[in-house]
Amino acid sequence: MSIALELPERTSKPRQAGLTMAIDGGLPTAYFVDVIESHGGFIDFVKFGWGTALVTHDLKVKTDALRREQVGYYFGGTLFEKFLLQGRLDDFKNLAEEFSCEYVEVSNGTIELSDADKARYVAELSRDFKVISEVGSKDNVKSETMSPLTWISSIQADLAAGAHLVTLETRESGKGGICRPSGELRYGLVEEILDGPVPEERLIFEAPTMDLQGYFVRRVGAGVNLANVAMSDVVNVETLRLGLRSDTLFAFETAHPAESER
Repeated sequence: MSIALELPERTSKPRQAGLTMAIDGGLPTAYFVDVIESHGGFIDFVKFGWGTALVTHDLKVKTDALRREQVGYYFGGTLFEKFLLQGRLDDFKNLAEEFSCEYVEVSNGTIELSDADKARYVAELSRDFKVISEVGSKDNVKSETMSPLTWISSIQADLAAGAHLVTLETRESGKGGICRPSGELRYGLVEEILDGPVPEERLIFEAPTMDLQGYFVRRVGAGVNLANVAMSDVVNVETLRLGLRSDTLFAFETAHPAESER
């Protein structure tokens, strides 16, 4: 399609930046496959949320569709934590291998696991998989008391241990982690992370709502990495990245005033 507009540049897959991770919380298989076949070019990863992989009857059908469209996939970090809680890390590895997962998620958002111990699991699993780690607690009280320095130190520790990318927790509800219990973004925390030593392209911001998605596109640019995007919102996020929705319409306009102002 020929487009007579000046739009932000979007690279084709496999992308190094501007990644979109869509989350599957248990969609019907036919709907899931339809979305992947229709919009797979906009999706870099799919996460099978929390422990849904264990109760998804047609999981292989879904993973086959993802591989056909060259979309990476992994199981939610909560499932990793459940296996770890029961001392069954090898079984977790076997499950990931059974479904040909190239990626796994390592987190400590729910269980009592120190950041140092989490980094050791990142290092261990990095020998067999590309690890996407997660920083931040799902508990609102813990999240509110985590200082920016703690966040940055945990991010750096995971990357040093071999993490491919680091996800900044927000939960599917848009609360907790980098957001307050009210859903308001912790702007100061985000600014300190962005101003810190970690390259933006190594970070994925969980942004399940359009307000969060629009903010990160305006703040970081079209190449921001976004996670926990609903499957139904994949196209909407792409239009936000390109300045084709009101929330970001003026974000990339620097030289051309609106027609009404001429």
